[in-house]
Amino acid sequence: MNFSKARRPVKRIYSATINSLHGLVYGFRTEAALREEILVLAAAIPIALVIAANLAWYVAMIGALLVVLAVEFLNTAIEKLADHVTPEQHIDIGRIKDFGSAAVFCGLCLSGLIWLAALAVRCGLF
Repeated sequence: MNFSKARRPVKRIYSATINSLHGLVYGFRTEAALREEILVLAAAIPIALVIAANLAWYVAMIGALLVVLAVEFLNTAIEKLADHVTPEQHIDIGRIKDFGSAAVFCGLCLSGLIWLAALAVRCGLF
């Protein structure tokens, strides 16, 4: 067995993890929306422990916020790429950026619905 080939997946996973951490740090340092959503996630982790009626609700609540964060990162990537491709104002680029913003909005609505439902369950409304 060739051990160098066996180590490649581990090296690939390690490299992907390092790249992801760099993206998280860079996003936090440079993008206000990402910074705000990361801080909301950090605050939500303990708050959700109080609100969630059980583990499934907790996972749904935190998972929804992670989805919002992921969509925000993708939106930021699209905007940065669009600005790099053409720094001038272009109607189609503007629409593409609006699509990304709409995706973030949908994620925020989903997250809000999940958190409101969890709160309603905790308060005995459902």
